[in-house]
Formats: sequence, C-alpha cells, structure tokens
Amino acid sequence: MAEDQHTGDQGADILAQLLRTQTDMAKAFLGQLLPGMTVTEGEAADAAHWTEIGQRLQQMWLAFQAEQAQASAAAPAGPVAYFSDPGRWLAAAQGWYRRMPLADAATQKRLWEDGLALWESVLGQYGIGPRAGEAQADGPALPRADRRFADPRWRAQPLFAVIHQTYLMLAEQLLAMVDTVEETEPTRKQQLRFATQLLVDALSPSNFPLTNPLVIERAIETKGESLVKGMEHLIADLRRGQLTHTDPAAFRLGENIAVTPGKVVHETPLYQLIQYSPATETVLATPLVVFPPWINRFYILDLNENNSFIRWAVAQGITVFVVSWKSADSSMAGVTMEDYVLGGMVDAIDTVRDLLDVPSVNTIGYCVGGTTLAVTLAWLAANDQADKVNSATFFTAQVDFSRAGELRLLTDDQMLQLIDTLSAESGYLDGRYMAATFNMLRGRDLIWSYVVN
Repeated sequence: MAEDQHTGDQGADILAQLLRTQTDMAKAFLGQLLPGMTVTEGEAADAAHWTEIGQRLQQMWLAFQAEQAQASAAAPAGPVAYFSDPGRWLAAAQGWYRRMPLADAATQKRLWEDGLALWESVLGQYGIGPRAGEAQADGPALPRADRRFADPRWRAQPLFAVIHQTYLMLAEQLLAMVDTVEETEPTRKQQLRFATQLLVDALSPSNFPLTNPLVIERAIETKGESLVKGMEHLIADLRRGQLTHTDPAAFRLGENIAVTPGKVVHETPLYQLIQYSPATETVLATPLVVFPPWINRFYILDLNENNSFIRWAVAQGITVFVVSWKSADSSMAGVTMEDYVLGGMVDAIDTVRDLLDVPSVNTIGYCVGGTTLAVTLAWLAANDQADKVNSATFFTAQVDFSRAGELRLLTDDQMLQLIDTLSAESGYLDGRYMAATFNMLRGRDLIWSYVVN
C-alpha cells in the first residue's frame, strides 16, 4: 500500500473505469443472457440506480486510498505482504513456468481442441449447438464437479455452466503440467504446485461478481446494497490488515464465550493458571492440566455451553486447570523455548501438584502446546521427574516435523531470514502473519469463501 500519489490516481481511474464497465456488462447480462433471472425494468435495469451504486463503491475506495496514502507517508509499510501475497510465490516460480509447456504450439492446440469439445458437450446438455441431442430430461450432466459450484444456479444457465466447467478443465490441466517440469529437488516442485494452486484458486469464477450467479442474484435482490456492504467489509479488513472470519465485536467473555465458571489461582509473567469450579459432588483423584497453543486464547476449548471441551471435562468429575499464555508483545523479546518449558509447563505442573497435594497430573497439549509438552516430557524424563505426569494427550499436535506437509513450503531460508528480521525489530511476530500463513494453506475455505460471502 506504500504507493505514490500518481500510482494511486492511476489505480482510482482504473477502478472507476472498471465499475462503469461492470455496470454496462451487468445490464447486458441481466437483460439478455440470463433468461429466468431477469427483473422488471424499474428495478435492476435502472441505469441511474446502478450508476449511483457504482459511484458509491468508487467513492469508498478512493477515500480508503487517500487514507492509506497518508498513513504510508507517516509510516512506510513493512513486509506484511511477504507472508500473504500469492504474488511472492508466483514471482519465485517464473523460471519454473517458463519450463512448462504453456507456450508449446502442440499444447495450445490440444487446449483449444479440449475446450471446444467441452463447450460443445456442455451446451449440448442444454439443447444448444451441434450436440443438442445430448440434452437430458432431468437436467444437464456436466463432466466435472466441485463443491464451489454445487449450488444449482451454476447449472441453471448455460452461460455459467460453460464458465465454471471451462475453469475446472483449465485448472486441472495447469496443475497436471506442473508434474511435467523437470526439477531434481522435490521441495521446489512442491513449491511450484503450491504456487500454481494459489493462482488457480484465486482465478475461480466464483470469486468475481460478474461470473458468480449467486452474487448477481443477491445484488439484484438488494438493488446493489450487497455490493456496498461487501466493500465496507473489505475496507474494514484492509484497515485491520487481516481477513476476518467473524465479527470481532460479536463475542463477550463470560457471556457467549469462555462461559465455564473458574478463577485464576496462579500467575507469572508468562501465564495465568485457571482452575474451573467442580460440577459434581465428587471428583477424580488426578487433575487435568491443559496447555493450549501460545498463539491462541485459552477459551479455544471453551467456546460456549454446547461447544466446550472444558465444560464437558468438568461434568465428568475432572478437576480441570488451563494455562492462559500471555499474548506476545515487545516485552517478551527475550522469551525462549526454555521459558515455556521450565517457567511455563513444569511450573504449572508443580503448582497444581502442590495446590491439590497430588503426586501427578494428567496433561493435554494442543497444537504448539502439544509440541512444547513433548519437549517438557523429555526434560522431565531426563531429570528423573517423569512420574509428575500420569498421562499425556495430544490435540492436533506435531512432534516429528520431518513430515510437516505444506507448512515446510513456508519455512524456506528466505522466510526464516525475514522472521529473524521481524523478531529483531519488535521482539515478536505479529499474529496477522501467522493468520495469513494458515489461511493460505486452506485458501478455498479460509480466504475465498469469505471474499465471496
């Protein structure tokens, strides 16, 4: 977002032109190409109304651009985009793409022939073209399926059927081409596939208003207000520097989240220890100590009455303790893994043993809390203290990182060097970087579905 004023003006002109073009295209779509989805002239086809909607969207975007330009002048943007920008992956993969057969005449001829055959087949299902006799009485039988296009409206009109079926065919062939690239290092081949998948997902017709029948229908129903509301959400997320999956103001601690009764019984600079109130007349002799991730709030396991592991465990007669880690800030620049093991987990285990006068505790480690718990167990065993832990359970926790899946693609030398730089500047890693990283690993679910909504 650190662009000069000239670039910002250019972007505004492009956006204005795009909005005008989209208005004209929408009228053409709605008036001529979508039988069954048309509305009265006095409603969606009102050019003045849709022009006003376009102007509102344009004004909102221009105001945001001006705001960002002013903020950038005061504080130049940092390397946030490195973590979340798919362009980083595509730029790194340019050399690989040159070795893919995209420019090969034979490949282009095959793609054209495959596309033509697909169009004829799809349109034939609607009684259109040379294969019109293939139409089915019970509806079209399309060759490819994908849950992004599961809604019947993607098949109700031949236009949208052709659009999404063509996309699926091209995506399938592009990903297949990755396997033809000669690359001796498996990780680099995996990075190319990951980058290609990011690109393919980003280009899905479901992500664009004029190629998504659900978005068009909703825009007609709301007379364009759904587009305005969507722009408001987009700008709010851009200001926040993070794609939001829920309304941040919707949750209130102790009311509709973290509702299981309990209290803090121990506190250190690194964590608070919460003990939950018993819900049964008698309790089991051995208590349970839960270690959530460092980067999550403790109430990830206590969301509400119907979705709370902690409430369930208390109802089983278990005395439950949960560690609530301090949120990372600059004061934690010197905190190391040793602090989390000895000053965090071992300290919490000993505190619970002393409070209840018990020889050992049961433990749960969740995500990186589980990874740290494995290290803690090893330290206890090496120091003849293994009997302090009666049992250990791991929730979605990784110990052997030699099989870390796509996470390994995001931890190359360049990324690690950037993390070191960021840590040196602030002493901790902004949680938005982590969120962007995990979002990219499941882009369809955690990025694009929210963009569409």
